[in-house]
Amino acid sequence: MINLGWGLVWTIVNLVVLYLLLKKFLVSPVLGIMEKRKNLIASQLEEARMTQQKAEELKGHYEGALASAKEESAQILEEAKADARQVSQRIVKDANEQASRILETAKETAELEKRNAMQGAKAEIAGLAMEAARKLLANGSSQEGNQMLYDEFLAGAGDANDTDIH
Repeated sequence: MINLGWGLVWTIVNLVVLYLLLKKFLVSPVLGIMEKRKNLIASQLEEARMTQQKAEELKGHYEGALASAKEESAQILEEAKADARQVSQRIVKDANEQASRILETAKETAELEKRNAMQGAKAEIAGLAMEAARKLLANGSSQEGNQMLYDEFLAGAGDANDTDIH
C-alpha cells in the first residue's frame, strides 16, 4: 500500500507552497503582462482603424478637390480658347481694315498720278499745238506744210503721251 508518512505530507505542502508562490510571483505577473499586451494590441488596432478611416476621408476630400481642380482647369482652358478666338478675329478684322485703307490710298494715289499725267500730257499737247501754230505762222500756210505740221504734231503728241503715262 501507500505509505503516508511525513515525507509525503511535507512534499504535498511544499508543492502547494510552490504552487502558491509560483501563482503569486510568476503566473499572476505573466497574466497581467499578457492582459496589458492584449489591451495595448487592441488599442493599437483601434487606433489603426481610426487612422485608416481618417486617411480614407482625406483621400475622398483630395479626390473631390482634384476633380474640382480638373473642372476649373478645363473651364480656364475653354475661356483661354474663347479669348484667343476673339483676339484672332479682332486681329484679322483690323488687318482687313488696314488692307482696305491701304488699297483705298493706293487707288487715290494712282488716280492722282493719272490726273497729273493727263495734265502733263495736255500741257505738252498745248505746247506742241502752240509750236505748230508758231511754225505755221512763220512759214506761211500751204497744204503740204499744214500736213507736215499735222504729222509732226501727232508724232510729238504720241511720244509725249507714251513717256508720261509709263
